[in-house]
Amino acid sequence: MRKYLSGTGIITAVTSGLALLRESRGDQPFTWRTALAWLSWGITLALAVGAIVDTRRASRGKVVDPDSPAAKRAKKLLKDQLDR
Repeated sequence: MRKYLSGTGIITAVTSGLALLRESRGDQPFTWRTALAWLSWGITLALAVGAIVDTRRASRGKVVDPDSPAAKRAKKLLKDQLDR
């Protein structure tokens, strides 16, 4: 599990979330730019978690969506399992 949580996507999402949280503590009002920054952070976090899920499924030889970066690895592992 450590190899998934120490990935660059999760680290980036956490650090940018902390930066947004620190910025929101100030006296500045909540604007549309702030809303877009939080939306962007949410999308980044969702993509990082999705990459972790796909990588884990691929390492176990399960089917992964074809648009995933881990699809080639999963396809190869699945083919090797079927050949046995």
